[in-house]
Formats: sequence, C-alpha cells, structure tokens
Amino acid sequence: MNNSPAPSEAASSGSLPRRPVLRFLRRALANWRERHRHPFNFAIHLLGIPIAVTGFVLLFIWPWWGLGGLVLGYLLQWIRHRVEGNDVGEWAGIKRMLGLSYVSIAPRWQQQAPQQHAPSDQP
Repeated sequence: MNNSPAPSEAASSGSLPRRPVLRFLRRALANWRERHRHPFNFAIHLLGIPIAVTGFVLLFIWPWWGLGGLVLGYLLQWIRHRVEGNDVGEWAGIKRMLGLSYVSIAPRWQQQAPQQHAPSDQP
C-alpha cells in the first residue's frame, strides 16, 4: 500500500519537490536577458551562437571549417557586445577571475539610484 500523497494533495500541502535545475535555468535566462537588452544585440545572438557552436563541433570533423565557424561566431559576439557597451560573457568571467575590471551590464541599462543632493553651504 502506497502512503505517499496524491499529486493534488502534495500540491495543496506545499510539499512539491524542489526543482533546482529549473530555478538555475530561470536565473541564467534572466541574467542573459539583462545583459542583452539592445535589439540588435539580441537579434544577432540568434545567428552568432549557432555559428560558434557548429564551429566547435566541426573542429573535430573539418578543423578549418570549425575554426572559421568559431572565429566568425565570436567575431559576431564581439561586435554585438561593442554595440551593447559591455564585455563578452566569457571574457567578463576571465577578467573577473584575474581581478581585472570588466563591464557586466552596460551603464545605460543599469538602474540608476535616485540622486541625493547634499545640502549646499551657499544660500
């Protein structure tokens, strides 16, 4: 005899299994969307990422074509991040590990805190 609650009972009791993979994927997607707000940057990712991934796979079959795909994919990534105003994701991670300065999110997309004005000494 199975004593575990039915799915509807588990949902109502709040004992649903945790989904750390989904939580990680949602967080990663939100971070990616925050770093890629410019319409050109977002659209060109739809082209550059598949080219780079295909280039990586082709490295093992046709090395010159694979190298060309990787170079083209990363060149597109570099161009789009120059348009955005932030560092390419992989380079930002490397710079962070080395303790170098990097731009994670372009300043124009960062939420600005309200300016607090110090009282002036002049009347």
